[in-house]
Amino acid sequence: MNARKKIKPATVRARAKPKVSREALVSLLDKTLRTSEIADSSANGLQVEGAAEITKVGLAVDACLEAYKLAHEKGCQMIIVHHGIIWDGGLKSLTGPLYRQIEFLVKNGISLYASHLPLDLHPALGNNIMIAKALGLKNLQPFGMYKNGFYLGFEGYLPRAGTLKSISEIVRKKFGGPVSSLSFGPQKIWRVAAIAGGGTAALPEAIEKKIDLFVTGEPAHWNHHAALEGKINVIYGGHYHTEKPGVQALGDFIGKRFGIKTEFLDVPTLV
Repeated sequence: MNARKKIKPATVRARAKPKVSREALVSLLDKTLRTSEIADSSANGLQVEGAAEITKVGLAVDACLEAYKLAHEKGCQMIIVHHGIIWDGGLKSLTGPLYRQIEFLVKNGISLYASHLPLDLHPALGNNIMIAKALGLKNLQPFGMYKNGFYLGFEGYLPRAGTLKSISEIVRKKFGGPVSSLSFGPQKIWRVAAIAGGGTAALPEAIEKKIDLFVTGEPAHWNHHAALEGKINVIYGGHYHTEKPGVQALGDFIGKRFGIKTEFLDVPTLV
């Protein structure tokens, strides 16, 4: 009787994680978002250089220590944010909270990439197009002329007339924040304009164009009387919450393009 041969267990090889170089990812972001073409008070682009190879990207609305710590815990080598840490021409000093933020990023090899207006106005991935899509707007046109000659947002028509209450509920469900409103316009709403975040500077344009409803992020004190006298409805969906969808869409785009993992880092604010 033949002795049974011992069968060696198969060697299980760890599957390598998909990865991309920092340079390739930054190049894609710069090209897709037209970073060098869109003037902004934010220093858009790579603000802090980290690891050369990236297997996971975290995405957040705001550059802050809480978001960086989450990114580190979840194994991210890059964090992409809407609100970065360098504004108005550059750093004035490297002290206090800003020093501690940069120290944490450098120590843990995490790159920081920021995209402010380029992400707001992107026609496929931007915060404003995401609001327009969430509301189902049709016949979209540019809205909200910015000082650099770019339109930030969109205006369009609802497929069927809505009310301030029904549209407020859509905004609340889609973006998850507390919603407030000014009910000074027509009861039946057809024509809507949208700019995420702090878009209230475009309210006079919405009034001039006889828009039924203006959707933005956070209120400004002067909006009340301007909207009342201009006979327009306004919905505020929260600065933070109306600026999540573009960041999330950018993460999906990166994941599909490079096959790497991406994760939205939810660090909400009260505004």
